[in-house]
Amino acid sequence: MNALTSKRLEKQPVSTVRWIHRDELQPNDYNPNKVMPPELELLVLSIIEDGWTQPIVCLSDLTIVDGFHRYTVSADPRIIAQTNGYVPVVIITADPIHRKMSTIRHNRARGQHGILPMSDIVRSMYESGVSKDDIIRRLGMEDEEVDRLLASSGAPTTHGAGFGKSWTPTRD
Repeated sequence: MNALTSKRLEKQPVSTVRWIHRDELQPNDYNPNKVMPPELELLVLSIIEDGWTQPIVCLSDLTIVDGFHRYTVSADPRIIAQTNGYVPVVIITADPIHRKMSTIRHNRARGQHGILPMSDIVRSMYESGVSKDDIIRRLGMEDEEVDRLLASSGAPTTHGAGFGKSWTPTRD
């Protein structure tokens, strides 16, 4: 890496991650993104299993720009046990309009999962010996969702043990 590249990298917020106690952070009052409880629990599991892989983005006054849900789940006792309530934070400078735009960009840039690629991933896990129960728990999915993904990928499902009872026509 040359000196010019090194200087440019040093200016990036991610180069200055700091550990700050969660109690010092302030949520913003405009975030339109809502996450349902099952996905919040999945975020907790992600931090427990993988550690903190993404910092919370804040302004210099420690108002959260991105990472409100990471901040929210950081109050979970299982996460507090890992870092004593400290969370990774990067600081950006942004005027009120820019910070709102930044929040929206962060939320929208996360995208959505496509059905076919998810089917392939779930099938590969299942075929590698990961139990269906483990897939359900560790990916935050419902039993039926895993079955549908496995079926759409061509993998055999776990419910296919014969035919169910159905109406049978009779003659009088």
